[in-house]
Amino acid sequence: MEQGNKTAGRLAFIDWMRGLSAVVMLQGHTFHSFTRTDLREGGPYMLSQFIGGLPPALFLFLTGITFAFLMDSQDRKGVAGSRKLLAALKRSRYLFFIAFLFRLQLFVFGYPTSPASELLRVDILNCMGMSMLLLAPVALLTTSERIRLCTGLGLLITALSPVVSLMNTSAIPAFISNYFVPNYAGFAFFPWGAFLAFGLVSGSMIRVVKPELLGQAMLWVLGIGVTSVFAARELSNMPYSFYPKVDFWLDSPGLTIIKLGVVLIIFAVSYLWISYSRLERWSLLRQLGTTSLIVYWVHVELVYGRWFGIWKEKLSVPYVVLYTVVLIAVMLGISLLQTRWKAVAGAFRQPSVPSQSAAL
Repeated sequence: MEQGNKTAGRLAFIDWMRGLSAVVMLQGHTFHSFTRTDLREGGPYMLSQFIGGLPPALFLFLTGITFAFLMDSQDRKGVAGSRKLLAALKRSRYLFFIAFLFRLQLFVFGYPTSPASELLRVDILNCMGMSMLLLAPVALLTTSERIRLCTGLGLLITALSPVVSLMNTSAIPAFISNYFVPNYAGFAFFPWGAFLAFGLVSGSMIRVVKPELLGQAMLWVLGIGVTSVFAARELSNMPYSFYPKVDFWLDSPGLTIIKLGVVLIIFAVSYLWISYSRLERWSLLRQLGTTSLIVYWVHVELVYGRWFGIWKEKLSVPYVVLYTVVLIAVMLGISLLQTRWKAVAGAFRQPSVPSQSAAL
């Protein structure tokens, strides 16, 4: 029983980390939507948006981890290569389906004022689907080989992002180029796909490292994260560049590595906190993390939809904070309802059939 608890704790930190990402996302979007325009030049708003830029990287990184778990699980079962590739492609298909369904729902709820072009917007879910599609062939490798190759692929995507930005893509339809060319209106594969590649590395590492050595490995991850942040920051401040043109906030390899460093720090700290803290097993962050998709889906409508449009860009900071607290409480309630629904539905399943989470 003790060993089972340790195993559960080893992976519970992923839900905790996903829940932390959700809370940071909720406050960032709330400040972005409701803060008065005259309060956006500094102070709490700028801090909120700076921190709020991390959740996309965190969610892609975590998606890469679960993607790696799927691949490793099939490796251990001895699944044939073609079936492993098909399973990876099916996971990508699922993300694309959810992404397009999400865009359609926003369009319908915003009709008639919502533009049809929003249906083809490359949001974070679309980026997840495309990144998984392009990286699916690594399912054919062993877990150890996947660590080496995906490390190289993540660095390659990062390094090529400014190059892709400089390419003339005018002949390519926008709904295609937006999936690959860095832009401020969405989440292109360059550079965002790098975070999913690095997530594949981290998820594979979790499967390869012996359980008793994982804590020590996380200390190394923590050190790599801190080093990456400071090294990338210094390199970004150098007076010369390898590229003819770099937009730091859009396609800079330096910014990508800085974000990666912060993600690795959160990754390691999350594991160490969950594994060694003596707090109760239930927590707000873990609860939100287990239902992050519905939290993401519903909050977009409550923050950017027409429901509370009367307050858009009209609230002072204290009221935005209050809205954020209420929003988190509402999301927690929805999360608990979904968990309860799954528990009731699970009671009708055959006890001999293992759940998907158990398989991972």
